Amino acid sequence: MRVVREDQLIKKNEKIAVAVSGGKDSLTLAFLLRNLQERYPFDMEAIIVDEGIEDYRNHTIEAAKAQLEKLDISYHIESFKDNFGKTLDFFVEKNKENACATCGVLRRYVLNKKARELSCTKLATGHNLDDEDQSVLMNLMRGDIIRFSRGQNYYKKISDKFVERIKPLRYFLEKEIVIFALNNKICFDSSECPYAEYAMRGEVGKFLDKMEDLRPTTKYSLLSGYDKILPTLNQYFIPESIGVCEICGEPTMDGTCMRCKILKK
Repeated sequence: MRVVREDQLIKKNEKIAVAVSGGKDSLTLAFLLRNLQERYPFDMEAIIVDEGIEDYRNHTIEAAKAQLEKLDISYHIESFKDNFGKTLDFFVEKNKENACATCGVLRRYVLNKKARELSCTKLATGHNLDDEDQSVLMNLMRGDIIRFSRGQNYYKKISDKFVERIKPLRYFLEKEIVIFALNNKICFDSSECPYAEYAMRGEVGKFLDKMEDLRPTTKYSLLSGYDKILPTLNQYFIPESIGVCEICGEPTMDGTCMRCKILKK
């Protein structure tokens, strides 16, 4: 993969954790990294997170397992139930509009913790160009300068407990990944999360699709411009180091991490 080589996302003999959901993006990433292994030596294991979403997560996990076994990639399944005592359905039962935010916090916690336990040096996710553009706009619209400044391709190591994330597919459009997955007979689950209808991301995605239709290359230009200012943002708005949560001991910029705040509620 050209992006992996040029951006030096993976170095020889590293151990990579791949976050796999069962969808097209994460399984395409696993497929590409597995092929890259044949020419470029590094270790790799997959992590599947079971958030506990009724009538949705079970069949996506089956798709993930089937494709990973086909690729001969070992995997680990980590559930919200085992890690937090409850499923995502329970956490958001009375506030479905907050599902994506809650899921994101807890999911990142599980992935980082498990990748560290596996002694992985990098955590690879299947975020594509559409995902990245949506995040850029969402963080800007929310006025969340810290998250807006925490992008890709520029890292400031602020905690030894954070496993560095890489996003090898961030320059590829979602539709390009769909075409690639179908052409290479990658088995994936195409169902949509039932909580997606409550997410701000969907509305932002529709806006970006419309702008892309009116002004082709808008999506590429947005991410390219963002990447150019990212090093400066990172330097000014991301601290040199952070502490750990007073409850769970995981890294946080606050006294109590978001995971523990959610569990406390």
